[in-house]
Amino acid sequence: MQEDIEQRISAIYHAHYQDVYYFLLHFTGNQNDAEDLTQEVFTRVLKGLAGFDGRVTLKTWLFSIAKHAAIDQHRKQKVKSFFSENWLMKLATKEGSPENVLTKRENVRELKQAIQKLAPHYRLVLILRCIEEYSVKETAEILGVSESKVKVNTHRALKLVKEMMDDTEEGGFLNEWARG
Repeated sequence: MQEDIEQRISAIYHAHYQDVYYFLLHFTGNQNDAEDLTQEVFTRVLKGLAGFDGRVTLKTWLFSIAKHAAIDQHRKQKVKSFFSENWLMKLATKEGSPENVLTKRENVRELKQAIQKLAPHYRLVLILRCIEEYSVKETAEILGVSESKVKVNTHRALKLVKEMMDDTEEGGFLNEWARG
């Protein structure tokens, strides 16, 4: 019995570690925090596996645990940065003149600052929908809300970020990113 559980946990860990880690990396913006939280997620999985009833997919259950671990950390650290420069910088590294690259980097910096000002529930929905590219249904299951709530929060989060951006060129950059 114990050996079966260990094999199942090992299989779950190997199949989903990277996805959970990258989700938490996007949320925390820090590799060390993401690694620690990923380990916390799988510790919680180990403790809760017997109670997993299969009403949702295993991946949805894992991301729900990851979401709660991230929120728990946020409550403990309150003012920590949530987004890594790396994922935003990849938006600005398309071929182009040095001037274009600098402009895009500045846009990315301002976008990052705007997103960091959002409440955690808006940050989460942007990570899941716009960065991780989960469907509305998957995002709703992970966040434990209705699909309409996901749509509304995505719209509101993007609107808030757009309002925080200064000029229309940066707003255009945001629209390009959101369509991604």
